[in-house]
Amino acid sequence: MKKRCIGWSNTCEKGYPILKPTILDFTQEELETLFPPRFRAKQIYNWIYQQHVDTFDAMENLPKSLRRELADRYTISPLQIVQKQESSDGSIKYLFRLEDGHTVESVLLKMKEAEYDEEGELLHHAKYTVCVSSQVGCKVGCAFCLTAKGGFIRNLSVGEIVGQVLEIKKDNAIASNRRVNIVYMGMGEPLDNLDNLAKAIRVFANENGLSISPKRQTVSTSGISSKIKKLGEMELGVQLAISLHAVDDALRERLIPMNRAYNIASIIDAVKSFPVNTRKRVMFEYLVIKNVNDDIESAKKLIRLLEGIKSKVNLIYFNPYPGTTFERPEPERMRAFQEYLLKRGVLCTIRESKGIDISAACGQLREQELTT
Repeated sequence: MKKRCIGWSNTCEKGYPILKPTILDFTQEELETLFPPRFRAKQIYNWIYQQHVDTFDAMENLPKSLRRELADRYTISPLQIVQKQESSDGSIKYLFRLEDGHTVESVLLKMKEAEYDEEGELLHHAKYTVCVSSQVGCKVGCAFCLTAKGGFIRNLSVGEIVGQVLEIKKDNAIASNRRVNIVYMGMGEPLDNLDNLAKAIRVFANENGLSISPKRQTVSTSGISSKIKKLGEMELGVQLAISLHAVDDALRERLIPMNRAYNIASIIDAVKSFPVNTRKRVMFEYLVIKNVNDDIESAKKLIRLLEGIKSKVNLIYFNPYPGTTFERPEPERMRAFQEYLLKRGVLCTIRESKGIDISAACGQLREQELTT
């Protein structure tokens, strides 16, 4: 069977079919240029992102000739659900297969249940966060992360990033006017795919599309200092989260080898220059690993590091997976760490563990699929 190649790839060998690119790759402004008059782009966006159609032929207010042209040149969705696991807490982990056969993971997290009155009338809608991948594999190579095991394969296209949220909304019948939060915290380092990431942020934010404000979008990075500064200069309005996980360079280099190039001091410097909404804080993600970084001395160093930064610390339980030597910390140690920070004026939360009864670790579902 011949290898299939995606449309924007230039690595296909002669004689192999080129797959059509996805229309999700384009901003509304780009579609206005490709398919005049300008209002056609708005119609296309409406059908895809608000009506959730799966074929161009279903776009009834477009001329038949345009529908044929769109179908000849593009696909709508660049990925398909090949597996999903649902946790007892309502979170759902998805494995998507891309057009070239590679797979990536996404997660739907139910942050708050819908509320109803005694008559069964809806009082408050459920609230969701979607954890999105930005790459197939990852270059960073974190010692605690299963995604690193398979190495880096390629960046995701704009449409492959956008398609994860669109397909999850469709699969869960989340109405087009119901907003979700997006966290770029799945497989891959988002800032290693900065151009496509920035464009996806704009596509998500389009009011004629999914209309997900940049304020609802959080970029979680392992700490590429130069690109943190570049992201800030783009003035996209997104929130920033730093995967810190250690408070000194020696330990952080052991956990995150990239720290040799981008040490903690350079990350803190970049964060201080990042534009933050006056009502928001920079999130510092701290993955807590038993007997590695869960001691009070680490908490003391963390306070000193964050001095002068409007910050929030999010403590995360390490989720073990087969083959890892790291262990989940004791709840008592987590609470002691949190209380130490809170008593000294540092806003700190413990992230509620979700999906612990399924393949919770990032990359675990993909790894299972690759080895079966």
